[in-house]
Parts: sequence; C-alpha cells; structure tokens
Amino acid sequence: MSTPLSSTSPLPPEAWSPLMRVARLATRPLERFLKIEAASGIVLLVTAAVALLWANSPWAESYAHFWHLPVGLRVGGFSFERSLEWIVNDGLMVIFFFVVGMEIRRELHHGELSELRRAALPAMAALGGMVAPALLYLSVAGGAETRAGWGAPMATDIAFAVGVLTLLGKRVPPALRVLLLALAVIDDLGAIIVIALFYSSGFSAAGLGLAALGLGGIFLLQWLGVRPKAAYIVPGVVVWAGVASAGIHPTIAGVIIGLVTPVTAWLGPSGFLVGMQKEMESLSRASPETLSSHELAVTLRHVALARREAMSPAESLIELLHPWVAFGIMPLFALANAGVALTGVGFDAPSLRVMGGVSLGLVLGKPLGVLGACFLALRLRIATLPSGLGARHLTVLGAVAGVGFTMSLFIAQLAFVDAALLGAAKLGVLCASGVASVGALVLGQAVLKPVTLSVAATSADEAESSTVQ
Repeated sequence: MSTPLSSTSPLPPEAWSPLMRVARLATRPLERFLKIEAASGIVLLVTAAVALLWANSPWAESYAHFWHLPVGLRVGGFSFERSLEWIVNDGLMVIFFFVVGMEIRRELHHGELSELRRAALPAMAALGGMVAPALLYLSVAGGAETRAGWGAPMATDIAFAVGVLTLLGKRVPPALRVLLLALAVIDDLGAIIVIALFYSSGFSAAGLGLAALGLGGIFLLQWLGVRPKAAYIVPGVVVWAGVASAGIHPTIAGVIIGLVTPVTAWLGPSGFLVGMQKEMESLSRASPETLSSHELAVTLRHVALARREAMSPAESLIELLHPWVAFGIMPLFALANAGVALTGVGFDAPSLRVMGGVSLGLVLGKPLGVLGACFLALRLRIATLPSGLGARHLTVLGAVAGVGFTMSLFIAQLAFVDAALLGAAKLGVLCASGVASVGALVLGQAVLKPVTLSVAATSADEAESSTVQ
C-alpha cells in the first residue's frame, strides 16, 4: 500500500489511522503470496481440492445444487437465464480465452514465436505433445461412445506447469522457463483450433454473420482511432453472441477478439517519457497558488493519455486482466468443474477406458510426444536448442508438459454429455495432473543441478546441448 511521494501525510485525509494499520498488517501476507510465481497454481490446487472434497462430502448435494442455480437478467419482456456453471464456463472463461488470444498475438508479433528459427522447437514440441496423447487415448478408448474425449489429454496447464518449475528453484535455467511458456502458447492455440473444429455443433450462417458484424465494428473503431477500451465492449459482446449462435463454443469469441487486439503501442516508453517531461516542465513553471483546477485537470488528462498509450492495448489489457484470470476466473472454473463425485463415476468398462486414456495420454503421451518431436526437430536441424539447455532439460520439459488441468477439464466438459463418462474423464485429468506434477518435481530434483555462473557449469551445459543437436 503505497503513498504519494509529495503527500504531506502518509494517510488519505478521510482515513482512520488505527484501522489503516490493521488493514496493512492483514494485507501484507496476501501481497507477498501473490508475488510468488507459483501462487496461481497453488490457488488452483486448493480450489480443485475444495471442489473434490465438497462433491464427496455429506453436503455433496449442495455442490450440484449451487452450480445449477439459475442466474438471469429480466428487462421488460426480455429475459436471459442460465445456470451458474454456464456463467463460469461459457461466460467468464471467455475472458480467459481473450487473454490467451492476446498472448498468442503478442508472442507472434515480437515474442518467442516472432522468428521462425526460435519458434520451430516449441512449435514441434507442442505438436508432438498434442498428437501423441490423442493417439494414445484413441488406442485405449477408441470405441464409439468414448472416442470423443481424445482432445482432453492434449493441453498443458501453464499455471501448474510454471508452478512446478518454480518449486525446482535455481535448478531451472531461464531458457527452460521461456521454452515452456512458448510451448504452452502454441499448445493453447492448438487446443483452441481443436475446440473450434471438433467440439462445436453445426454452423449457422446467421450466427457467423452476426459475429462478422461485431468483428467489423471492432475494426471500424480501430480505423477511426478510438482508443478507450470500453468502447470495444459492445462489438465484443456482438462477436460473442454471434459465435455462440453459430454453433461454435462462445469462448472462441474471446480468442478471436484477443487475436485482433493491437500489439503496437502508440507512444511507447520514449513517447511516454517525452510527454511526461513536457507536462512536468509546464507544471513546474506554474505557481501552486495560481494553478487553477481546470489547468490541473487538463494536465492530468494529458498524463492519463500518455500513461494509457505507453503500452500497446494488448499488453495493457494482459497486465490488467491477468491477475483477475489467474486468481479469480481460473479458480472459479476449477471449483465448478473439479468436483467429481466418486459415487457418480461409473467404474464400468467404458468409464475405465476414458479414465485410462486421459491418464496415459497426459502422463505418458505428453512426455513422449514432446521429447520425440524435440529430438526429431534437432536431428533434422529445423530447430536449434537454446544455449545452456540439454537432454535432461528437455526430459523435465516433457514431464511437466503432462500437467493438464484447466484446458483438459474444459475439453472434457465439451466432449461428454454422459455424466459417468464426464466424471471418469475429469478424474483422469485430476489424477494424471497430480502424478505428472510429482513426477516432474522428482525428476527435476534428480537430473537438474542448481544453476551456477561458473565457467565449468556453462561449458558442461553447452557440451550437452551440442550432443543433443
């Protein structure tokens, strides 16, 4: 809780000092926790555990009742009513996919995926990590009533995966973390394409037309130079409604809008500094006694404009929304979808095939696919291994890629209408993600050495890197 640098008092004029001190004491532990890189994964783990315990407790009926609670809006003769579960899965998760879309656009523009040579290795790793689990699932659960779940083990949960790497501490070099992030971005893009093509109902031309109209509204506002982000909410809602009515899952609307969000700043850091210097020089020439409220308001508007345009719309929105997604929307999704009632899971042959297919796809298929694709790309020399990484780092990367949670649960929800099969798929995701997390931690502790700056350690890593390639 910071205070203005020029303030004559450390507290706002209306604040009560004793209560403020209590508030600061209470919020400091939370602030420290939220700064931990693995905090989002920890929150997801806790909410998933709460959901699982709640769904198997004496109050299990209240869990199902709560998420099926109808929530709606009525204005005159118009009414819109959906379950609370729908609000989370088809409404709030649009924001999650919106952030994913912007992250993909940013990485393609000036990130790890902006150069073909740098993008080749994570792209191949992500492709192998999607194809192998799907094939392994189909080999186990390829029957007519169970094959729909092939997409569930394809996705890596970035929050959990980064959390696992964070727990390994100094054993993880920065290059491995960057490689995982790039892999996860492409992995998310692949999962989005799978959802759009294979987990959407029949397309409606009218819905597609409405989505195109909303998208045209977004482009028109961009061409007119409209910068306030709130102006894009209405056409964004039109895109969402059009995509939903077209038979495509509405979360795809979030990805589409994210992909068309500009990633180039208007002013940028240098323009921001120049603008701020001019405003500060203007203020320094004015006397505090003669400075009117109107002049101050004009200056503050200029400062606000410079602050808003210092970053691109995509980057500022990611910065704004990421904490809400990581600590709000994703935990809510976990709470709504991880509550698998074990009594409701049918341990018959189809359910066991689904559970086994999902589990094997994540725990075994993901590492095999990632490692196989990496070694193939390096052997064919279509990709290069980042400096300092070797075979043991790629092995840990493959293991941690098997941690599938948010996107895997989401696809399972789309794949199965039958409650028993859905429960089996969810249980497979939860068990496999736990096994993959522990396995990646144990493997990382065993094969990775703490990163040092010594010449000998660097030379050893470079030698291993050249051996892999």
